[in-house]
Amino acid sequence: MTTHELLGTLSTTELLETFAGLECPSVADLHGEYTARLLRQPSVFATVTGAISVANPAFPWLAKAFRPIDPETGRGYNTFRQLGRVVQRFPMHTVIAPSRFDGRPAYHLIYRAFHSFCGDINMVDEVRRFDTGTYLGIGTWGLTDAQRLVPLPFVLEGPVHPYRGDIGKARQGFVPGPREIPALAANDNGDNR
Repeated sequence: MTTHELLGTLSTTELLETFAGLECPSVADLHGEYTARLLRQPSVFATVTGAISVANPAFPWLAKAFRPIDPETGRGYNTFRQLGRVVQRFPMHTVIAPSRFDGRPAYHLIYRAFHSFCGDINMVDEVRRFDTGTYLGIGTWGLTDAQRLVPLPFVLEGPVHPYRGDIGKARQGFVPGPREIPALAANDNGDNR
């Protein structure tokens, strides 16, 4: 049984427990494109929305990609197949920060740093290393704090392709806050909202 097959047998609760025991990669560790696949979702609603948004055969999700900017931050995007072409969508800012689930360091993908649908719905993914070349991710999105606590697991493997180049338009003056990283709530001055 391969690693992603093993992860595919676990419930969302078991995946979150597994995630809590994993280590955070450094920003420099993730460079290039990593094949991406949803794992078992926590509800019928999450399963259906995942099937429509990223497991859609007409526009399948292929990968997430990353590049370091400096030791603390990076950039990234998602790759899809559209009408036979490979396209990049949904840019992200990457940073190491405390996990919303356990407070330990995780590699965060913050979509709100750029103008996109994923940014508009406050999507944030957290990633930790499962083993060499395999990473367990927990995605979140939502307009309320409660919505942003629903874990949406996925797996990344690779790298399988070089980083294709930066995309997207940054939100002017954006600084991650408690919506993206709840541990920042004590320091939030409201400037990034």
